[in-house]
Amino acid sequence: MAVILVCGLINLETTLRVEGFPVAYTPVQYPFFGVRSTVAGVGYNLAAALTRLGHEVRLLSLVGQDQAGALAQAALAAAGIAAAGVLATLPQTAQSVILYDGAGRRMIYTDLKDIQEQRYPGAGFAQALAGCDLAVLCNINFARPFLAAARARGVPVATDVHAIADLEDAYNADFMAAADILFMSHERLPCPAAEWAARVQARYDPAVIGVGLGGEGALLACRGQGPRVIPAVFTRPVVNTIGAGDALFAAFLHGVLSGEEAPAAMAGAVVFASYKIGAVGAAEGFLSAGELAGWGARASTKRSSPPATRSLQR
Repeated sequence: MAVILVCGLINLETTLRVEGFPVAYTPVQYPFFGVRSTVAGVGYNLAAALTRLGHEVRLLSLVGQDQAGALAQAALAAAGIAAAGVLATLPQTAQSVILYDGAGRRMIYTDLKDIQEQRYPGAGFAQALAGCDLAVLCNINFARPFLAAARARGVPVATDVHAIADLEDAYNADFMAAADILFMSHERLPCPAAEWAARVQARYDPAVIGVGLGGEGALLACRGQGPRVIPAVFTRPVVNTIGAGDALFAAFLHGVLSGEEAPAAMAGAVVFASYKIGAVGAAEGFLSAGELAGWGARASTKRSSPPATRSLQR
């Protein structure tokens, strides 16, 4: 079991199943059992997945002094995630609305309220970081000051910049520069994923790059090695693809922190994400470490894993 600091967003997530995209106008719909509200957000999703996989997670986040914030605190307790680092200092908790169809496609609307103008106390971060094996710093503003702090303390940094399209993206550049493990989505890339990974390696030199490829699996590129694609697997029918990238990222971290080589860790992550998207909410459908091993064994005959670096740091 590793000790992992996660600093990122918690929000109240409402999901709505629709017949398809584009959504046709109608004044009233009655999607029985098609509307659900749960606690999610990238920080919460990662913390919940890593906790389910057996790690000790120290979650740092900001929520509101409102009913949604109280729901977040209750969800943390139910998931066994320590809430000491989740501060109810905001007027309102961030919220999201996600439309999804029968094929699992989704549209996400995220209302961050005023969280991007808020700061997390540096002393709280320093205290939480002590003894951690990894700092997972999500690309939200209140985590930004801690990139340099984690590196100065010699703690490896992992981050996910999600749907990125520009190598010099002003919002994400410092996250990319600080990351030892850097994940992202293929959805907005300006070139093929393998070419993009080469550009990222040349510009930022992370130890590991992961690119979620949706239904095609995931691309892995380790320092000093060419990229390789880990193909997708089928575990159960797709319900909603929301949170698939967070699941992939969390399970990869679990693998490398458990001593696996990077390709094996990514293979397990693809299995974990495949199973996760059989659930509705972004923070639902996570396998335990034992369950992941079982599902991974069923898919292992389809894969081979060449050696790769174990190092998480530069």
